Amino acid sequence: MNYHPLFNTREAKDIKDWIVEIGKRVYAKGFAAANDGNISYRIGENEVLCSPTMICKGFMTPDDICMVDLDGNQLAGTKKRTSEILLHLTIMKERPDVKAVVHCHPPHATAFAVTREPIPQCILPEIEVFMGEVPLAPYETPGGQAFADTVRPFLKATNTMILTNHGTVSFGKTLEEAYWKTEILDAYCRILILSKQLGGVTYLNEQKSRELLDLKQRLGFDDPRFHVENCDLCGNTAFREGYSEAGVQQPQPKAFDPAPSFPGYLSKSNTTANGANTEALVKAITDQVLAALN
Repeated sequence: MNYHPLFNTREAKDIKDWIVEIGKRVYAKGFAAANDGNISYRIGENEVLCSPTMICKGFMTPDDICMVDLDGNQLAGTKKRTSEILLHLTIMKERPDVKAVVHCHPPHATAFAVTREPIPQCILPEIEVFMGEVPLAPYETPGGQAFADTVRPFLKATNTMILTNHGTVSFGKTLEEAYWKTEILDAYCRILILSKQLGGVTYLNEQKSRELLDLKQRLGFDDPRFHVENCDLCGNTAFREGYSEAGVQQPQPKAFDPAPSFPGYLSKSNTTANGANTEALVKAITDQVLAALN
């Protein structure tokens, strides 16, 4: 089944090579034992390349890669597509900006998944700027649409998720970006676990937490704390509506001390006297100036 016109193009060949490369990195990092994990990339309006089922990600070749449509029907490839492709396709359909998805079981992040421990914020600058809050999607038996639907309530505000009692899923515009988010998350979870063994974590104070969010906004990265009026800076409340929609309670910390409570980013540091968002106002003015110059 290799007849689809997009399956053997130069672009498809390059993406197959990238999927194989990411698979090797996932395996070498210990993020996917044996046949664990799956990788996908949207190559057309309705076409997605993906890893096959029952294959070690460290031993894949480009000839192993499959093609499916956005409903999960296999279009090309000699091997059967991954059984968890519906998770990837649900993310792509909900988020048209996403082209690449990586799902695996990085051990330190998965430890948080099986203990259902929320990932604390306001600790490490790189996490605040490049990742932000990581929600825990509720558990469902892997493979079906019900499992894929567990991520829906959280997709608008993150590119990285913990899959409760399962693993992680990260996504972005490129395979490299999607993989990096998994690597960053697992490294952070490892630091948290080591810190717990040494006595616990130290949270940043309110001023330093706000400075990091200011930096994140200046760099052009989005964060739900920029949009939720009463979202606590460090209290893991940005996804409260998502947890409510999913029909589960927001996870509460057990292994770590609760984060300090700081007023919402919008309500204090990032609004003008009349409530308008300062950064948005500056951007609007800048856009008008640039338009006039052109």
